[in-house]
Amino acid sequence: MDIKGQISVEFIILMGFMLMVTCVVAVSINTDSELTHAMAAARSGAVQGVLADSMAVYPDDTFKDYTQEYPRLTSPSGVKIVKITYTKPKFNSTYNRTKIQLKIYAAGSNLDREEQYRLGSRINYYVRKSICQVFNTQNLTNSAFNPAFSDNYVFTTAGVEWV
Repeated sequence: MDIKGQISVEFIILMGFMLMVTCVVAVSINTDSELTHAMAAARSGAVQGVLADSMAVYPDDTFKDYTQEYPRLTSPSGVKIVKITYTKPKFNSTYNRTKIQLKIYAAGSNLDREEQYRLGSRINYYVRKSICQVFNTQNLTNSAFNPAFSDNYVFTTAGVEWV
């Protein structure tokens, strides 16, 4: 029945179509996977920032400053990361990547506004640093890891919101 080779032509067309669909889906999954990895790194970095704060692990200059100005920051504080959200992606022509702004929500007691600001800055620093480490892009950013880069995204952080 296969005198004219019709079955093999149909098979080749079907396999070509399946290959095209697979390629389109793979590209989509890859970018979603990258964003998922970045959010996991952000969560890990936020937890690392809280742990560094709770153990009062600071650079020497910061520790001296905190000892004089903010003594409560040199002792353990009960800060907890509540959630991390991000804005809808927008393409940034400056960096030729899609820009995403992360927002960290934290809870802590007995902290005044200035202490919350300082702890929030530390948390944001560790979030950006963790993203750079996961994607090995430390060489693309400054010493504060602001902004943080991945292959397709550029990440910035908004001020930590205390709930």
